[in-house]
Amino acid sequence: MAGSGKNEILSSAPLQVLLYLNGWYFAAFFIAEILMFIYKGVLLPYPQPNLILDIVLLFLYLGLEVLRLFYGWKGNLCERSLALVVSLAVLVPCTVLCVYYLLLQTFVLRLEVLLSAILLCFYGLELLLGLITLSVFSRANVY
Repeated sequence: MAGSGKNEILSSAPLQVLLYLNGWYFAAFFIAEILMFIYKGVLLPYPQPNLILDIVLLFLYLGLEVLRLFYGWKGNLCERSLALVVSLAVLVPCTVLCVYYLLLQTFVLRLEVLLSAILLCFYGLELLLGLITLSVFSRANVY
């Protein structure tokens, strides 16, 4: 049955590697943000309600990122379009939160700008590879 395409692997290895690297990078980003919030809370005149809001948003960001990576990982490996679409949909609020930490929080440190900019580059690459992988899955599911 050579050439029938039934055993063809459609998963994207570059997307999987990028999801893996982004998972580790986000873990480092999260820890760095927590440490920077401690620094800002102690040394800067950070208003208490703003600090609490920023920390709550960071934990919301963590939950969304874990959800996004899980669905992206499973969608790619199991070749499931719906899971990959969910991952790409959750990428939108993750990007908004990344931009928030890049530009809109009360005090933005240079290190936060650098870490957020790198994370946005990861997101752009994941969006591109995710859309390409999704199109490959969609074309293969036509019977």
